[in-house]
Amino acid sequence: MQAVGLITEYNPLHNGHRYHLQRAQQLTGADCVVVVMSGNWLQRGEPAILDKWTRAKLALANGADLVIELPVFFAAQPAHLFARGGIELLSALNCTSVVFGAEHPELDFQRLTAAIAANQGDFSHYNATYATQFNSALQAATGVTLTAANDMLSFCYYTANQALAHPMRLVPIKRQQADHATTAIATGSSYASGTAVRQAAFDQNWGSLKSVVPTDTLTALTTQRLQRWADFWPFLQYQLLTVDIAHSGQYDQMAEGLEYRMQTMAQRATSFDDFIHQVKSKRYTYTRLQRVATAALLQLTQAEVQAAQAHNYLRVLGFTPKGQAYLHQVKKQLPLPLYTKINQKLRQHALNLDYRAGRVYQLINGQSQDLYRQPWQLPAIIG
Repeated sequence: MQAVGLITEYNPLHNGHRYHLQRAQQLTGADCVVVVMSGNWLQRGEPAILDKWTRAKLALANGADLVIELPVFFAAQPAHLFARGGIELLSALNCTSVVFGAEHPELDFQRLTAAIAANQGDFSHYNATYATQFNSALQAATGVTLTAANDMLSFCYYTANQALAHPMRLVPIKRQQADHATTAIATGSSYASGTAVRQAAFDQNWGSLKSVVPTDTLTALTTQRLQRWADFWPFLQYQLLTVDIAHSGQYDQMAEGLEYRMQTMAQRATSFDDFIHQVKSKRYTYTRLQRVATAALLQLTQAEVQAAQAHNYLRVLGFTPKGQAYLHQVKKQLPLPLYTKINQKLRQHALNLDYRAGRVYQLINGQSQDLYRQPWQLPAIIG
């Protein structure tokens, strides 16, 4: 069996994602579709609208065969680290190809990767965004800038893939949906941006969602509690006001001096949105600030995140019979640890950060996210 890999968030899974799943198998002829999916905390530094178990089950019901969790120490990171974590996991699972959406799939990402490789410096300075540093280097090397979110992510996939001993085949496809920033669902459209889908769900505008999400996604949105930053604001505010400033300065992605600004604004702010707007300056993007806020809420320090990134692992969230067969095929050759459930020992050591992230999410969600949870086992999808 051969597998094609996808790196996803499914926040929540909509028709554009279902198209991606179907198209990936069509383009590659793969026997198995492997999905690496962010857990309960996402790349833009926000909680997932639905928990990881619900989103994994939706993925399996709409074309995925095997769903692996992208650990929080890669999921809530800038594009280059998010991409690196996902590519590492798909490579470990012996996927032969990776299919991903891009705004401009016709771009020669391979050429851009090669052109910037010799000039690429250290893009980890948190006093400037990764995108700013990256585009400065890319512009100098090629005359090209990448402003669209998924084009940037596509470049990062190519860069991470080239670092592998045995690179996979990368296949960019045109995104079948509106731009990420689009907040409205167009009348009569079958596709909408994730932003628009979430906004409609929070507004309980179920009629507009019917045409742009699968039926099971709509059912999940209408029957489960939906998470957003506002739910976690009291916990974040408490952390920022009570943790010693010397410790908060060690949070992952924290820039020098930002910890003082965040603590001051936490005293004044009346909501999470108010807090982020008060902390915002030209120096920081909203996404960057949300990721720092996530690190503060989850008490993730830069040292422990970087240590964890050197020890990636495969956490199974679910599979179909085909996915189970593929996992059995590659299991003995896996270069990374494989986990199907978290026990007391794992939660204290190897999977500590994901367990911590799940426990905080559980404060609002109310459902156990990790301890002794078993992967979904769904029947094969017909048609």
